[in-house]
Amino acid sequence: MIREKLRDEFDTTLPRFDVMSALYRFDDGLRMSELSAALRVSNGNVTGIIERLVADGSVTRETVSGDKRATIVRLTKAGRTSFETLAAAHEKWIDDVLKVIEPEQSATLLTIMDKIDHSRGFTEG
Repeated sequence: MIREKLRDEFDTTLPRFDVMSALYRFDDGLRMSELSAALRVSNGNVTGIIERLVADGSVTRETVSGDKRATIVRLTKAGRTSFETLAAAHEKWIDDVLKVIEPEQSATLLTIMDKIDHSRGFTEG
């Protein structure tokens, strides 16, 4: 449902949304390796997405001083504004999906998701 809504209403993809979401949290940007780690995917998986985001003016890319192999990517002002629009719609869609769940069920669901996250080694620290 979310994939389709992103495509139909914003002509974008869930992976692109995920990349923008990760970058939105870091004003100073992220190295490509940090972005890949945050998304739990390989550098190759985000390179194409970053290329398209750079081409449409949503992301800037710059070489790290002293390490020509490393690149920092960050959202542009236009990219931040675009993501904020996407995020507001995304939040509404998620709210609509979850409104059928009672508060007690929500707590149970969060506990289950937390267990899954921990069992797969996705916790930080």
